[in-house]
Amino acid sequence: MNTNISLRFAKPFGAAVLFVVATLFGAASHAADAPPISPMPPDTLQQRIAACTTCHGVHGEGTPGSGYFPRLAGKPAVYLARQMQDFQNGLRKYAPMEYTVRQLSPAYMQEIADYFSAQQVPYSHSPVPSVSAATLQRGDQLITKGDPARKIPACASCHGSQLTGVEPSTPGLVGLPYDYLSAQLGSWRTHTRATVAPDCMALVANRLSNSDITAVAASLASRPLPADTHAQAAGSVTPPLPCGVLGATGDGA
Repeated sequence: MNTNISLRFAKPFGAAVLFVVATLFGAASHAADAPPISPMPPDTLQQRIAACTTCHGVHGEGTPGSGYFPRLAGKPAVYLARQMQDFQNGLRKYAPMEYTVRQLSPAYMQEIADYFSAQQVPYSHSPVPSVSAATLQRGDQLITKGDPARKIPACASCHGSQLTGVEPSTPGLVGLPYDYLSAQLGSWRTHTRATVAPDCMALVANRLSNSDITAVAASLASRPLPADTHAQAAGSVTPPLPCGVLGATGDGA
């Protein structure tokens, strides 16, 4: 055997082995110096609804200081689930909400709705704009009696005598910020908020004047909270208009 030839091939082979060993040693050294991998966050409902609580509060209490993000806590679960479906289906327009619910399944949206509906946390009043006594009086009239001459039903005729909502589909109005209330009434008029037909709220909102919207929002936002803020029982209210969200019979089914 030619020893010179053997040595000629042995040298590059030996160099390659040394390179591999050095590389592995270096990798092991870097791995030892690297920070430990953080564990995955816990897979809890609270963790998964962080996108909701960032704006609406940890328990869905709303953010009164902002004047826009509404309270979710204690509202009927069927109502809350319907709102997520309306955002998902393009009936309500608000980009952050549309993005948040885009990939959620009906079962997951119902789970979120059930969570917030079960929360019982104190209410906080939001700032109310300075309006005249006449404006507040007009708002009180529309809330409790409506305006029969213009076929505007009273808010209380659908949302309950104490405006705390009615199970299973009608939300409470007490404790909501003025800015949110006026913006939503405007959204019904501009078709950036809608729901399944017949859309009774769109009909009512389009019968209100701009000054009426200011009056209703200001009066609602400044009303004292009733002793019992729970939604009224299902069937305790007969809506004056057909509403698609209440089922074919309009009785909250």
